[in-house]
Amino acid sequence: MKIRYFDHAATTAVKQEVLKEMIAYFSLEYGNASSLYSIGRSNKRVLENSREKVAKVLNCKPKEVYFTSCGSESDNLAIKGIAKAHKNKGKHIITTKIEHPAVLNTCKSLEKEGYSVTYLNVNKDGIISLEELKDSIREDTILISIMFANNEIGSIQPIDKIGLLAREKKVIFHTDCVQAIGNEKVDVKSLNIDMLSLSAHKFYGPKGVGALYIKEGIEFEKIQDGGHQEKNKRAGTENIAGIVGLAKAIEIANNNLEMYNKKIKGLRDYYINEISKNIKDIRLNGGIEKRLSGNANIGFKGVSGEQLLLELDKVGICTSTGSACSSGSPEPSHVLTAIGCPKEYIQGSLRVTFGEENTKEDVDYLIKNLVLILNRI
Repeated sequence: MKIRYFDHAATTAVKQEVLKEMIAYFSLEYGNASSLYSIGRSNKRVLENSREKVAKVLNCKPKEVYFTSCGSESDNLAIKGIAKAHKNKGKHIITTKIEHPAVLNTCKSLEKEGYSVTYLNVNKDGIISLEELKDSIREDTILISIMFANNEIGSIQPIDKIGLLAREKKVIFHTDCVQAIGNEKVDVKSLNIDMLSLSAHKFYGPKGVGALYIKEGIEFEKIQDGGHQEKNKRAGTENIAGIVGLAKAIEIANNNLEMYNKKIKGLRDYYINEISKNIKDIRLNGGIEKRLSGNANIGFKGVSGEQLLLELDKVGICTSTGSACSSGSPEPSHVLTAIGCPKEYIQGSLRVTFGEENTKEDVDYLIKNLVLILNRI
């Protein structure tokens, strides 16, 4: 049975061009980048070349890019690193109610250590109020951490305005950019971003590798002990194959951004329109304007989203009920709750996220089967 994959917000397949660049670093070019002999020095050059590629896409300096294992580690290093380094100035952090668990649970962990966290509300479209943000900033505020684009409903925040406000108030601004990279143009300078997290497997790169941009001059502390890798800020032997894959993937994604968005937005809008014609009692979760091009999160009244997911899986269709990192949680989606989604739609919500391999025929197959399943159950 052919698999039709519609869960690109969870992960993506590694592109063949990316895999081709990675292969040599698993077996032929296997040197440790910290070693002083030739094959170690060679991989050190590869490491720095990859750093330059990432920096070029983000419009920052190569020395401002730190490689990590994933987006969650990048979020932890950014938030805890700032909290530890700036605790003498203050212990107040601002975030939102719809952040990824990597941010929310990091903030909750810091609250147990005596830090104070303000969780901003969002409107029905999943967007924060800049006025509420401004009113929440205090003398002891050391960090604002607000995601660029939401992983469940695709809502895109006014990042440039948030960054400008943070700069005016002399507060460090971090954004979880995991969903945005590969989908949106991200220029850390024009968007006033101080810190940014990303993960390769969201833009057709390998799993197990991420990066963190930190503006030069911002003090932060490491959160794990070990060697002196990554300018003594992130201990651990560098994953050269993964880093090479990340650099190649982000380069390809940035070059194809306009064409990619045009295609997946067309598929998404077609899907939403057809579902709206064929199914009653549905709700599009989040606004349609400030939204990632490939994201469609629809609530179906009176059904179980998990049941829909499993029924679709039987016919080779992969979708999601929300964040992959929250899969299996008995709690209703914190994102849908925050935007005021009625309970009867929350439990029946299905997230469909489109990617470059999807075709109109795939979408027609999804629509046909989804309508059949909904009519049956």
